[in-house]
Amino acid sequence: MKIALLFPGQGSQYVGMGKELYDNYPKAKEIIDLAGEELKKIIFDGPEEILKLTKYTQPAIFTVSAAAFEVFKSLTDFSKHNFVAAGHSLGEYCAMYAAGFFGFKDGLEMVKARGSFIQAASEAKRGTMAAIIGFEQSLVEKFCREASSLGVCEPVNFNSSGQIVIAGEILAVDKAIELANAAGKLASGAVKCVVLNVSGAFHSSLMSSAADAMSKELEKYAIKQPSFAVYTNCDAQPTMQADAVKEKLVSQIKSAVKWSESVQHIINDGFEDFIEIGPGKVLSGLLKRIDRSKKALNVEDRASLEKTLEVTARF
Repeated sequence: MKIALLFPGQGSQYVGMGKELYDNYPKAKEIIDLAGEELKKIIFDGPEEILKLTKYTQPAIFTVSAAAFEVFKSLTDFSKHNFVAAGHSLGEYCAMYAAGFFGFKDGLEMVKARGSFIQAASEAKRGTMAAIIGFEQSLVEKFCREASSLGVCEPVNFNSSGQIVIAGEILAVDKAIELANAAGKLASGAVKCVVLNVSGAFHSSLMSSAADAMSKELEKYAIKQPSFAVYTNCDAQPTMQADAVKEKLVSQIKSAVKWSESVQHIINDGFEDFIEIGPGKVLSGLLKRIDRSKKALNVEDRASLEKTLEVTARF
């Protein structure tokens, strides 16, 4: 069978994620222990206000997603399936780890550095993000262009048709929201704007300093040839070339996440079965918005793992 693995990004975290896997499966314990006692305590015990800090959130999600993947891989006949992967933002590192571009320790160090660089960029240039729901892409781009007279304002996450996240300087994003709300009053469908609880304007040009720092950081690591392709955020294309990975990981920090397009390309390439690996079901929900005929299994705790193993055994 052809199976696409999806790995979630920042926002899917919760205190206690991965604990059932850690307590019941040696592979999960091995991975999470490698992350160190400090991070393990934050993952399992919080508090939430610490876990949601970018510099902790990103390595925490990477660790739990890697643990979930290793448990799934160890308990299924992995070699009999054809896999591809995609990860949303931070999740792209998990997807690349699963594909074999790099090992867990290197991946964790990359993600720790990425989280620190993004947090520093967020503190240096204050920004915000908002989900614009119910508008076509061309209209959201128009709102951002008009709001850009007040500062940076860009579409940064193309999550699904009718769900686009914008990011930028606070006054400019507020203006884009104002424009969207005004247009929404004239629209017949359900439209709304939701300001996200984030510390910065992720994936916007305000993250350029983080991207520059990440470019230098990635020089430390060797990238291996993977066992399957990863559809990358910056271009929505399948990637198996080791020499292209570093440039794409740098690009995704300051450019839009083409998630809807990535998933559509996966479907067009013949992948009908999806499994979300890691905390939460955010990507499973987006999959339904992108293609109502598709749904995803998931692996985040013992119950979801057992259900996924039961279903994939029949593939």
